Amino acid sequence: MKKSLGAQTLLHPTPVIVVGTYDTAGRPNAMTAAWAGICCSQPPCIGVALRRATYTHENILHRRAFTVSVPSRDQVRLVDYLGMVSGRAVDKFRVTGLTPTRSLLVDAPYVEEFPLVLECRLYRNVELGLHTLFVGEIVDVKADPRILDDQGHTDPERFRPLSYAPDTQSYYELGGFVARAFAVGQELTLQPPDPHVA
Repeated sequence: MKKSLGAQTLLHPTPVIVVGTYDTAGRPNAMTAAWAGICCSQPPCIGVALRRATYTHENILHRRAFTVSVPSRDQVRLVDYLGMVSGRAVDKFRVTGLTPTRSLLVDAPYVEEFPLVLECRLYRNVELGLHTLFVGEIVDVKADPRILDDQGHTDPERFRPLSYAPDTQSYYELGGFVARAFAVGQELTLQPPDPHVA
């Protein structure tokens, strides 16, 4: 028997991302978030849920754009800090020494030192309660060549992206390769159907 844990925001793995925005004065800001994921393939879109109280929420509505920078495990201390303080009060880039790089495609900065970046134009925003879901159309993805394999694909084992455990408020890294998608289950598609199953 499984044990009921009640209604809570619990999903594994939960990605750790950093949302980059400009404020009304053009100052760059970066905020760590975990409620995020790809939500459409055509057009390519990512959904990021943010509380209305955040500075980033205000910035996205004003600029209609944001970036998603994906850090590696070695950057966890910086990532944690970016989620602990508000850009209203602190210049997070100055404190961390990270570099805000202006996107040439959208009105938002990204973190130069983080290995993967999605540049997003605000596609839609939906009020959900405590959070607003910002859907960003991905206009480009930029990757550090060091995280790419010989075919130009991202390699999570080189990259080592972080994940977040909401129930214990802890960071983890992804494990190793398990199997190829749309291949490992292939043998089950070749089995004849069971005539006793309706």
